[in-house]
This record gives sequence, structure tokens and C-alpha cells, in this order.
Amino acid sequence: MTVKADKTISKLQNYIGVDLGAESGRVMVAGFDGKQVSLTEKHRFATGGVRINDTLRWDVLHFWREIQTGLGKVAAGGFENLVSVGVDTWGVDYVLLGEDDEMLGLPWHYRDTRTRGTLDKVASEVPLQEVFSVTGNQFMEINTLFQLYAASRSGDWLNQAKCLLTIPDFFHWCLSGAKKTEFTNATTTQCLDPTTCDWSKPLLDRLKIPSHMLCDVIQPGDSLGSLQPSVCQETGLPPINVVAPATHDTGSAVVAVPVDPSWGNNWAYISSGTWSLVGVETDTPILSKEALAMNITNEGGVDGSWRLLKNVVGLWLVQRLKASFERAGSTRTYEEITQGAAQAPSLVSFIDPEDSSFMNPPDMMVAVAEFCRRTNQPVPETEASAVRCVLESLAMKYHNVLDSIAELSGRKIDVIHVVGGGGRNALLNQFIAFACGVPVIAGPVEATVLGNVLVQCRAAGQLGSLNEIREVVRNSSDLVQFDPEHCEAWAAAQEKFDAICSANTLSTPVA
Repeated sequence: MTVKADKTISKLQNYIGVDLGAESGRVMVAGFDGKQVSLTEKHRFATGGVRINDTLRWDVLHFWREIQTGLGKVAAGGFENLVSVGVDTWGVDYVLLGEDDEMLGLPWHYRDTRTRGTLDKVASEVPLQEVFSVTGNQFMEINTLFQLYAASRSGDWLNQAKCLLTIPDFFHWCLSGAKKTEFTNATTTQCLDPTTCDWSKPLLDRLKIPSHMLCDVIQPGDSLGSLQPSVCQETGLPPINVVAPATHDTGSAVVAVPVDPSWGNNWAYISSGTWSLVGVETDTPILSKEALAMNITNEGGVDGSWRLLKNVVGLWLVQRLKASFERAGSTRTYEEITQGAAQAPSLVSFIDPEDSSFMNPPDMMVAVAEFCRRTNQPVPETEASAVRCVLESLAMKYHNVLDSIAELSGRKIDVIHVVGGGGRNALLNQFIAFACGVPVIAGPVEATVLGNVLVQCRAAGQLGSLNEIREVVRNSSDLVQFDPEHCEAWAAAQEKFDAICSANTLSTPVA
């Protein structure tokens, strides 16, 4: 049902957006006056995985403590007219609850090695075409389906679980006590049927994965009730509403793509951060054999929309290069590293960002060098040349993905929107324009939080449609455009990049 927007707002309304990423989490307050939204960061904290023996986990109890600290700062900040709070995070990972709602261990991190080899094992039991037809997801061994498959064969807590909550659903349970699974995050699990918008229980049964612990699926914008009394007492907040936004961070980010309706459907997005989510918005999922062959994913959006996209390893590569540089004694910031890359020679060497060697190597600089050596290219010997190699390779990978998605969807892509933290990386955004040959519009950087809080605004009746939300984003954001140049040089480099990736795919087994 469409909610009619209330344009007569007498006072600024404030909403709390909690956004957790792979590197950091934030608690932010959004003030909405009916036309524009302003963001105030109240608390930021580190996230990241925790090594326990040979496993990699998420310390969600630490995250919950930090979230409560942030909410306490909001309560002490004098914000009037607080309306609601909502959480978004990454997808695929989950928390298990047992009897009396006790947590069954720290949740696994998607980069843990326990899922290696599970794709082939699942394929031996259910043909991948059948899996795709009832899930619509790109095949990645980090997906929840493969995590549950590994857990069901390892004596994990799975059989003792009474409830499975994805990461944002877990924090919504902490806030409200409600055990629900929000739709956009559910569609990242490879356990949900996009044609029924409910769990693919027949598939789970065939793979002998328990499904009794799965929760009811709700839509973005649904209310989960009020803050629990214990949370109010701990933070000092009143019992405001808890609203599920598009809880998958990319779902929220795409809500906040500042699309001008006059452009029609001829636009694409790159939600640029640790991961790059590259795609278009569609009305229905595409479950064809061609989509399977391209390893494309269908993820749910707001108002029945779908995100036809591909997950590409993104600025994780630069993050881990920076860690390599720091171990060697470097103190350069991301900005300084990028400035150095801008001065390095162009279009010299390339990597395939999807190569398994870049998933979680001990040393990313070594991994980049070994890939170049293995593919008979000049080996980057400086920080600047390594970063430039990675950024140029990402831009060319995006070009390939968008070409595939345009062909699959029948779309003509005239403009690319880069949203999220990668919007700050002007060098990468310029490379994307060079590689793809169309203008790139960068911003907003805080797309995920904006999408989160504006869905809350709509739930409160202050906005009525996705177009209205995007109009508010345009009114509230500073956008930067990058235009294509050097097309001939980049077209020639693209051929070299494609040949390297093709040869590498043929010679390197999938992990």
C-alpha cells in the first residue's frame, strides 16, 4: 500500500540509522525537514573479524555494546522528535539462537575457510541450474546456503538452533525483541525463492539443511515494535519505534541512488566499498540460463524492485594492500596512497579481482605480484604501481559486468552512479568513466545510511514513494561527475585485461 506523503512538517523529525560494514560501524542521526535530510555521526567503531584458533568470527556482542554506546550518545545529544531506529549490515552471515534465546557461539565470518569446496559438493547433490531457479543468486561459497551446508556436516550448533537471524535481524531482535527476517537481506542467503518471496525449503530439505529455525520474512519499512525497556534503560532513549529498513547495506544504498526520473531505466549503479555491487534495478528477477551462465545475482529491493547485479571484490583489495604497506613500515593514508597511484604509469599490469588468490591472502602485495608474475606481466614494485594496477583492474571488471548485465536486461546504460564510501575515490571513479565510456556520477558517500533512514521516514508517513526518496537524496547531496576520455587507450587495455582474465580462468582451478 502506498503511503501518502505528509508535506506539512512543523518540526524537524529525527531518525537513527545504524550502519555496520566490514571495517567499521556508525550510529548516525538523520534530521528530515520534508525536503532535505542532514546526517550527524554520533559514534563510530571498528568492526572486522576475530581469529579464534583456526576460525574467523564476528564479535557481535562487541558490536552490540558499541551500538548501545552510540544510542546513548544520541539520547544525550538533545535531539527532539526522535521517531525510530533501524539497522543495516552486510549480507549472508547469521547468528543462531538456542533454547531460552541463548546465542550458540560467535557467528562465523563469511571469509572463514570452512566453506571451501562446498560449491562442488552442493552441485553433486542438486544441479546448479535447479539451485539457481529457486534462489536466483550468484554462486559464491560465502553465501548462507554454503555456510549452512558446511555447518550441517560439521557437528556445528545448527541442529540445536531454534532460531536463525541474519546479522541485522539479530540487532533488531536486540533492540525490539522481534524475531523476523527482512526481505532484502533474506535474498542474499541463496535460501529464498524469488518467485514466492519465501524460503526455498524444498531445496534445503534436499541438501539436508534444517529449516525449522528460519523466521518469517518481512518487508523493508515494516515496524518491529518499540525499543525494549532494557535498551531504554541502558541508553536513555525513549521507547521509539524500531523499523526494518532495507537491512542489506546494498539494498539501502540503492534506495539512495540519486536517479533523475527523466533518465528512465538507462542507468546503472556501483555500490562501492569493501565489496563492489554492480548492477541495474529491475521489476522482476531474471532466472534464465543466460543469467546462470553469467553468474548474476537477483537481490530484493524496496517496493517490489529487484537488484540484478554481480558481487565483485572491491576496495578490499586496496584495504589489504594498505595493511601490507603498513607491515613494511608505511604510514601513508588512503588519500596519500591514491595520490601516489595517480602519478604511477598507466595501463601497465592487471589482475583479475575475482581470482581466488585475492579472497583473503596473508599479504595482498605478494598476491598481486604473484598474479602478475604468473600471467607474464610486469610486477608492480612500488605501492603506487600496485594500487594503480588494482584500481584500473577494478574499473575494467566493472565494464565487463555492466556489459553482461545490459545484455541480459535489455538495458542501455547511459550513466553510472557510484554510491557509498568508494564515491570518495576520485581516481577509481575517473577510471570507471574511462573504462565504461559513459559519465560517472559519484555520491552520495553516505548512501547506505540515507537509504536506511529515508525508508524509516516513509514508514512514518513523511514520504510516499521511492521516487520521492530519491528526490530527497538529490536535494541533500553534493554529486561529482566524471566524464570519459582516452577511450582508444582504454579499449586496447580492456582487450589485454580480458585476455589475461580468460587465460587465468582456464589455468586456475576455483577454490
